[in-house]
Amino acid sequence: MTSTPPPSSLNPEIAARLKRSADGLLPAIAQQYDTGEVLMLGWMDDEALHRTLTTGRCTYWSRSRQEYWVKGDTSGHFQWVKSVALDCDADTVLVKVDQVGAACHTGARTCFDADVLVKDGAGSGAASTDQ
Repeated sequence: MTSTPPPSSLNPEIAARLKRSADGLLPAIAQQYDTGEVLMLGWMDDEALHRTLTTGRCTYWSRSRQEYWVKGDTSGHFQWVKSVALDCDADTVLVKVDQVGAACHTGARTCFDADVLVKDGAGSGAASTDQ
């Protein structure tokens, strides 16, 4: 059973285009605006997207805590929004940001550095241990 999402101030024209998961969320990819570095994946509902669009700071929905969180409020590792785009299916958000500090909760610059499965296109589909 999914709960009803909280009311949102998201522009109804944008909201009508979104294709959300069964729990009302969209994956939101954060990418460094000037280098193209993929930083992290978070989740947004309509209200988190509205807050991201209107405040200039990334707001996500925490699936584990069931609450909104603004990147940097506790860590000091802010994401300043440069642009926001929907993918062609309107089921994923790309937020280009100016990342201050680490993007990953582990303290790493990105969430995608620690577990590289294939590097430089090498490999036969098996996990690579070279890093």
